[in-house]
Amino acid sequence: MKRAALTEGVARQRNKLVLHGDNGSTLKATTVLAMLNWLGINPSYLRPRVSDDNAFAEAAFKTVKYRPEFPRRGFNDLGEARQWAADFVRWYNHEHRHSGISYVTPNERHTGKDIAVLAARHAVYQLAKARHPNRWRGRDTRNWDRTNCVTLNPERDAVCGAVNHQMAAKHFA
Repeated sequence: MKRAALTEGVARQRNKLVLHGDNGSTLKATTVLAMLNWLGINPSYLRPRVSDDNAFAEAAFKTVKYRPEFPRRGFNDLGEARQWAADFVRWYNHEHRHSGISYVTPNERHTGKDIAVLAARHAVYQLAKARHPNRWRGRDTRNWDRTNCVTLNPERDAVCGAVNHQMAAKHFA
C-alpha cells in the first residue's frame, strides 16, 4: 500500500482516497492507521450485517473463479498459485474491459488513454448512425462518456452522477 500510494502521489491529491476493508485487526492496527494517515488515505470498514458492503471485492472474486483457466482442483504449489495470480492481475488490468468504467481496461483508465478510446467509440457510433439512421431509435447512440466516479453504496449514486456530469462538461467544453 505504501509503495503504491507513494508511486501514484496519493498524498498530493486534493481529495483523500479511501481504503475499504473488513473489520479485521490488520487494518485497525495503530501502525497501519498512522501509515494511512501519513499517506493521505482514509480507512473505511465493512458495516456489520450489510450484504452489499464489499461488492467490489466480491465481484473480483467472482471474476477470478469464472476465468476458464482457473484450476478447479487447486494449485500444485505456492509458486504455481503466485504465477496464476500474477497472470490474472495482468489480464484484469490490461485486457479485461470493465462495465463500470465504460468498457475500458483499468490501465487505460488509470493512464488517461480511455479518453481517446471512448472518443473513438463515440465517433464510430455516430458514423454508423449517419450511414444507417433507420437502424437507430431515438436521437442518441450509446453513451460513451467517461465515468469519473464509481460507488460502492447505491445511496451515493446521486453524488457520483453529479461528479460524472461535471467532468463530462469540462471534457467536452
